[in-house]
Amino acid sequence: MNEQIRQKILEMIAEDERVREELAKTGELFDGYCPKMEKVHLANSEDLEKLIDRNGWFGKSSVGADGAEAAWRIIQHSISRPKFQRKCLALIEKAVAAGDAEPYQFAFLHDRICFFENRPQRYGTHSDWNREGKMEVWTLEDKDKVNDYRAEVDLKPLENLTWETNETRENKPKDWSKRQAEFMQWTKKVGWRK
Repeated sequence: MNEQIRQKILEMIAEDERVREELAKTGELFDGYCPKMEKVHLANSEDLEKLIDRNGWFGKSSVGADGAEAAWRIIQHSISRPKFQRKCLALIEKAVAAGDAEPYQFAFLHDRICFFENRPQRYGTHSDWNREGKMEVWTLEDKDKVNDYRAEVDLKPLENLTWETNETRENKPKDWSKRQAEFMQWTKKVGWRK
């Protein structure tokens, strides 16, 4: 195990969590993609990509379970870098097959990429606010088979397609249409959509 790289990755995700908590307290986190959060995500993503290019994939065998989880979370948050996320999806798929990554990590990244590319997701791991201000599972590839797909990657069955909690109620978009328009503009700017 590479303890030095493990510590670096853990520090990167700790900074992500620190900034996220800070922005959640002010409410900035819930008003589109906050530039402060994006800056952290981009820096972590670029640093992680350099490490991967030099050392290969960071699975459990190379950086421990916590380091591998942190690396995956950094990749999940690399939403401004579509090429990097797509590259990592292939790496995670190989690592899962080799027993060096958790199957759910592939599922979450797969669905996240589908969401940003405006394609139906397979595993039902990605959600977004609907017009009524409730969270709902993003469009599914096959509603009847979603729980079979989830079982294949060790995820619990999907029971509800929409839900509302205190957090989602308090942080729902003030103007859903404006949020959608800004989101579409952002996906084109960073290269998810044309």
